[in-house]
Order: sequence, then C-alpha cells, then structure tokens
Amino acid sequence: MKHHTFKDYIQAIRPWSFPASSMTAVVTVSLIYFLSKTPRYADAFNNIHWWFGVLAILVAIIFQTIGNLISDYYDYKKGVDHEETHGTTRSLVEGVFKPKSFLRAGYILTALMIILGIYIASIVGYELLFIGLAGIIAVIFYFWFKYHALGDTLIFIIFGPLIALGTAFCMTEQIIWEAVYLSIPIGLLVVNILHANNTNDIKNDKAANISTVAMKLGFNKSKNLYIINIVLANLIVLLLAILRIIPYISFIFILAILVLANKNIKAFKNADLNSDEPLLGLDGASAKFVMLFGLLLTISLIIASFL
Repeated sequence: MKHHTFKDYIQAIRPWSFPASSMTAVVTVSLIYFLSKTPRYADAFNNIHWWFGVLAILVAIIFQTIGNLISDYYDYKKGVDHEETHGTTRSLVEGVFKPKSFLRAGYILTALMIILGIYIASIVGYELLFIGLAGIIAVIFYFWFKYHALGDTLIFIIFGPLIALGTAFCMTEQIIWEAVYLSIPIGLLVVNILHANNTNDIKNDKAANISTVAMKLGFNKSKNLYIINIVLANLIVLLLAILRIIPYISFIFILAILVLANKNIKAFKNADLNSDEPLLGLDGASAKFVMLFGLLLTISLIIASFL
C-alpha cells in the first residue's frame, strides 16, 4: 500500500482553489451583518444564526471538494485529463492516487453533507433541504454538464446564487434576495476561472470528444466572454450601490482591483495561440481576482456597518 504524504492530499483537494466557493459565502455573511445594522432591514432579522454562517463557508468549500474529486475521476476515466492537459491536479494522471479513491472520497463527503444538511434544516426550516439537494445533484453530476458545454452555467449557479441562498437561509431562516443579487458578480468571476482553463485546453478537450463553451466560441470570442464577465461584475456592483442594496463604499473598494482585472485581460489578449499553454497561469490569476474581489466586498460591508 502506497504511503501518501500531506503534500499529496493537498495537491488532490487543491485548497488554493477554495476562494471560488468560499467567497460567495463569506460575502453573504458580511452582507447579513451589514443589513442587520441597517434600520430598514434590522427588524427582519430577529434571530441570526452566526455560527451557521461560519459553517456555511466550510460547507461551500466541502461542496467544491466533492465536485473536484468526482469530476477528476470522470475526467481521468474519459481521457480528458492526461499528461498534456492543463489545470489538472496530476494526482490521478501521475498515479499518486487510485481513481476509485477519488470517487469514494467524494461520495463519503456527500453523505456527511447530507447528514449535516438535515441537522441544520431541522433547526432553520425544511426549505434548506431543497437548496442542499440542488447543490448535491449539481456537484455530483457536474462532470456531465461540463462535457456538454453547460459547465460554465452550472458553475455560475452553484458558486453564485445557490451558495448565497443557502448561506443566507441557514443564518436568517429567510430567502434573502439581496444576497442572491450580490452573488451574481462573484459567480460571473468564478466562471472566468473555469473559462480560462477551458480555453487553454481547447485542443485537448476536442481530442477527448467533449464540448465546452470555450470550444464552441473559439479563442477570440472566448476572450470577449472573459472581458464581458469582468465588466458585468463591476457594473452589477455599481447598480447595487445605486439601488442602495449595498453601500457606495463597496463599489469604491472594488475599483481598487481594476488594475489586476486589466492585467488578466491583457494576458488573454496577448496569448500566443501557437504555444502549448497559451494562457498559462490565467486560471490562477482569475482565482486570485475572485478572492480579492470577495475580500474587498466583505471589508467594505463591515466598515459600512459602523458608519
């Protein structure tokens, strides 16, 4: 039996990718805090479960881990991940773990999430079960959606509105639409992480006989989609500030990282299509942008709560 190191497990679960799932939950918790301090919303929040908010962040990360493990298994079995593939963990390709160990770990975590979800729902309301069930189905079958050019859409739904709905409901026992609205720009930016990786892998994905949005659009139109997602994310934050759903300071904070956004856009524009890895590192840079975007929103909402 092969002895696995701590580094092996870290490489398999990819903790550096966790901002994709955690940022929506973190921002939602900070939004609930901001709204609870706002006179026109304060009366609606009689009993906030702050501990469940913290737990929701962890649950979001575990959901992403489940999706990664199961998707990695099917990617390897279908030949999507191989020696020339970009963005894979390499754990299965290099034989560090047996493929079925990924699938087994994913299903074990799913069972734990179901038990935890039932427990929380028994306290805050059965409606949470429907949100959780939608999330479980989405992460288990994400690989199928990804193979049929629906991965981007599903990622947007899971890492945007779905996580926001679940986090807000387990904290307040209510559907908080403001949380859903604020999750939309984060969801768009998370899609860019996947989109950058899929654009980088257009040739390999064609060989594996799967279909992605990047493949359907081609390189140039994929570049436009990446830019559109960034622009829309910032415009939505501005609109939410104008509508007084979030404070103006939130949009001002977001302006501080537009330099990084421009850097990522330039990397896409200047990519060498003849290179083996034309967009090397852009998925990581896009994940970094999501993390900073979410943290700045969080900080701005907390600061605004005291103004």
